[in-house]
Amino acid sequence: MQPIIECVPNFSEGIDLNIIQQITHEIETVEGVRILNVDPGKATNRTVVTFVGHPEDVIEAAFRAIKKAGELIDMSKHKGEHPRMGATDVCPLIPVANITMEETAKYAQHLAKRVGEELQLPVYLYEAAQPDKKRSNLSVIRAGEYEGFFKKIQQPAWKPDFGPAIFDTRRGATVIGARDFLVAYNINLNTTSVRRANSIAFDVREAGRIKREGNPITGKIIKDELGSPVSIPGSLQSVKAIGWFIEEYGIAQISMNLTNINITPVHIAFDEVCKKAEARGIRVTGSELVGLIPLKAMLDAGKYFLKKQKQSAGVSEKELIKIAIKSMGLGELTPFKPEQKIIEYMLVNESDSKLIHMTLEDFADETASESPAPGGGSVAAYVGSLGAALATMVANLSSHKIGWDDRWEEFSDWAEKGEQNKKELLQLVDADAKAFNQIMAAFALPKSTEEEKASRSKVIQAATKNAIEIPFKVMQTVYAGMEIIKAMAEIGNPSSVSDAGVGALCARSAVMGAFMNVRINVAGYDDKTFAKEIITNGKEIETKAIDLETEILKIVNGKIGV
Repeated sequence: MQPIIECVPNFSEGIDLNIIQQITHEIETVEGVRILNVDPGKATNRTVVTFVGHPEDVIEAAFRAIKKAGELIDMSKHKGEHPRMGATDVCPLIPVANITMEETAKYAQHLAKRVGEELQLPVYLYEAAQPDKKRSNLSVIRAGEYEGFFKKIQQPAWKPDFGPAIFDTRRGATVIGARDFLVAYNINLNTTSVRRANSIAFDVREAGRIKREGNPITGKIIKDELGSPVSIPGSLQSVKAIGWFIEEYGIAQISMNLTNINITPVHIAFDEVCKKAEARGIRVTGSELVGLIPLKAMLDAGKYFLKKQKQSAGVSEKELIKIAIKSMGLGELTPFKPEQKIIEYMLVNESDSKLIHMTLEDFADETASESPAPGGGSVAAYVGSLGAALATMVANLSSHKIGWDDRWEEFSDWAEKGEQNKKELLQLVDADAKAFNQIMAAFALPKSTEEEKASRSKVIQAATKNAIEIPFKVMQTVYAGMEIIKAMAEIGNPSSVSDAGVGALCARSAVMGAFMNVRINVAGYDDKTFAKEIITNGKEIETKAIDLETEILKIVNGKIGV
């Protein structure tokens, strides 16, 4: 899985659509980046753009947008209600999938350094990207705004992290950082009372409510020694919440901002509001997501609700999302369409997963056609995925077996491992076909001049290495999954032991088939040291897989007994 980050730059222009379009066009020129939302505000004279992609692509797009904004926006003439200090006022990077906050912060620092040095623009780091926590808060950095920064930037304490310590009259200054993903999430109530909705919001939000004497609403505010109001914290960290009435639907809602879904995920927020609402005689009827959500958040929710039922969480991605939607009532007000609400699904390139979305019949027909791809490598990966699927099936059946209620969690863990193994192998089905097509494309490159020949040779070698590494990855992944198959043969539901045996046969065949593809592609690769090493490692995996298959089949046949 590729790492994905989100970028949400705020540009100090919300009125002139021509300027906004020129800035967003710069983002769109970067391949691999997708704009999810453009939100201009006239009163704030500010536009918030949301786009996602691979980190390298995202920071390139951000750089181009910051550069273009500096060319088009004149801050000396800017007026708006929102605090601001530059043409690109703030540019946060947010980890979405398969990347840590620490890694995202490094990308933010790289972007800030490039903007400061190449564009000669004062840049400040904030949040996770800022090593000095005294100046990591955005509101503290931006205090004084554009008009006050002419003096502020001269102070040693406010020297920019990158770029010149001279305030740019036209472009101002920019703040770049890394922060957590924010989810806007509303929970629906069976009441029209904003006061009661607010009471629940105060119960759960991190800021809680003001402490009062006697009556919690009208009583005298209790203050500390310094004269500040004393607060009673709510039950959920990293959550902001208020109650409001939605006239369109005729209901009150708890409107929440989950500022760190690693601390308080959506499913925990939902369950906690359910508890607090029930304590006040109110029922939660459903919820809605405003904007987008990372895939992991939905999968975690699905697993959470299945485990609450003591059901195996080792089910397909599609099923986990379905459980999450049903459990949190995400489709109560409007249909919840995963392809439009989950960030990773918004980025799906259908051509990258053409094979695994085919029917069984279409896949067989495509394999049988005169097209050389999909070939043995893709089929090996698919056979391996079937082996993993069979092991996962045995784990799920075992988890739900009558009389084994105290072991459901053990088998659920095995099923989750099997599901992940299956998913990785399915991705390799298309990856292998794509690798072969890249080799064919490389051989089709022009070779009229010496320069073209050299370039063509380089591309061929790179494509060949990829075509070696993909089936080798299949071997590694399948062999790792044989641990699950063996466990299911040993401890799984005895009635399904034959399924574990077939899984072992699939796995052995997948490893051997993938190794054939490694060997045939190695023949065309010039780096013989690499070739020798991967063949040695491949032989070792093949031998281990054959031996493990023999061991598993001995267990299976012993239990079948006929």
